[in-house]
Amino acid sequence: MVNLTRRSTLGLAGAAAGSLILPRFSIAQGGKRPSVTIAVQKITNNNTLDIWYEQSNVGERVFFPNLWEGLILRDWMGNQGPVPGLATEWKRIDDKTLELKLRQGVKFHNGDELTADDVVFSFSKERVFGNTEPAGGKTIFADEHKPATVKELPASVPGVGRRLWPALAGIEAVDKYTVRLHNATPDVTLEGRLYSGGSQIANRRAWDEAPSYTDWARKPVTTGPYMVGEYKPDVSLTLVAFDEYWGGRPPLEQIRFVEVPEVASRVNGLLSGEYDFACDLPPDQIAAVQAASGLEVQSSTIWNHRVSVFNVQNPVLANPLVRRAMTHSIDRKAIVEALWAGKTVIPAGLQFESFGAADMFIEGWAPPEYNPELARDLLKQANYKGDAIPYRLLNNYYTNQTANAQIMVEMWKQVGLNVEIEMKENWGQIHDPAGAKGVRDWSASNTINDPITPMVVQFGPNGEVQQKKDWTNAELNQLSAVMETSTDRALRKKAIARMLEICEREDPVYQVLHQNAVFTGMKSSLKWKAAPAFAMDFRASNWVL
Repeated sequence: MVNLTRRSTLGLAGAAAGSLILPRFSIAQGGKRPSVTIAVQKITNNNTLDIWYEQSNVGERVFFPNLWEGLILRDWMGNQGPVPGLATEWKRIDDKTLELKLRQGVKFHNGDELTADDVVFSFSKERVFGNTEPAGGKTIFADEHKPATVKELPASVPGVGRRLWPALAGIEAVDKYTVRLHNATPDVTLEGRLYSGGSQIANRRAWDEAPSYTDWARKPVTTGPYMVGEYKPDVSLTLVAFDEYWGGRPPLEQIRFVEVPEVASRVNGLLSGEYDFACDLPPDQIAAVQAASGLEVQSSTIWNHRVSVFNVQNPVLANPLVRRAMTHSIDRKAIVEALWAGKTVIPAGLQFESFGAADMFIEGWAPPEYNPELARDLLKQANYKGDAIPYRLLNNYYTNQTANAQIMVEMWKQVGLNVEIEMKENWGQIHDPAGAKGVRDWSASNTINDPITPMVVQFGPNGEVQQKKDWTNAELNQLSAVMETSTDRALRKKAIARMLEICEREDPVYQVLHQNAVFTGMKSSLKWKAAPAFAMDFRASNWVL
């Protein structure tokens, strides 16, 4: 593999000689750089490439670390923790203030140099927060922020911004290469929030020059090793090498993501050589891929749990006894063995083992036990009469999603629950307020190695569940403020323990099914390794020439 010093030299040489000819060839090999085609089930859900608007598993795959970058980066190929990115160093001024030194000489895809002004803009009201204020605890609804012009943010973005940054007062430009982050409250997770999805840096000039938000969001100008070449919503996304990348010359000419919703089509395309990679394979397809000459499957459990979410506006599910009965009806072990061939695990509720590094893991906690008799008794206490509970379902947005839903419906049926699947085409239909809601699928990610994600970020006052009016709980919202503002580790640990009791036992909002796992089919000749995440790393450090 070419070492870092050599890659940096190549990148500078390419920049000096111009980008029309020299950077299109691999000096190490004397030939043209390869390109790859990747079959994915979905590129983005909102048909944009904006990290604030597209908060999704599929978005993570196409955004990171190839397109968008933050001041602090997530160590995608390692322990998922923080590493220097567009900032080379940072320090705490106090519990509410963080100062960061920018990496000098970083270029955006339009040739502009990254400066503090771009960072200030990237965390501004115009770019993210709209007219919201830095005060946690109040749920921000999309219908409060409808755009009046084509340049304004989509209605959901300010609420998403406050989901990750509930108390961010702003970023101050100390000088050209120094910024200072000011929070309205103490927060032990500021550094982590900076490498979570959403906190990446955009070019101010490109935003100003775009005729509309949509124009900008379909071709954002960033600092990553690859830039947007062509984006055809619902069809394909082509990223092309950015040879002035600060981290060294990218090893690929282009990366083309192709939307292929059906698993069979992704597998067949891989087997025929049409695709170099096929993502989100279910375990029952692994043997067929591995049996083919020149192909392999890379797999890993990732920092993401599959969950089901309840909507308490449904009069049946308004009774927590019914929701508790649903959680005790599910045999998680049987699902893992039947659909995942035992290749993933059942986690300790909505927790990740990595929380233990900061002594924030609640030992002895487990998801509700599989107990059909208890479920029947709870339904009897609830005086449940067999009313239908709708289950809005997407066709395998998540791996094995449809089969998983069918198994759960049968398990619920065994205890007397009448759950009816309603197939939907997209997330807009899943969240449509019209008609009766009941159960839906989701996943929950640990993005900053602290229980604040996913618990507070996804289920707290500005979590999607509360913003979509699926569920709310006053005590949980109070505890969310403790998690967001307290610097007392023992108090925070006590708070997260109580939140688990509320969300998984007393007033269930979700049920954890299993830890997610990613299986990627690929050509064995490609010297590339899968990250323990949805993200696919095509930087020089993860590609052997």
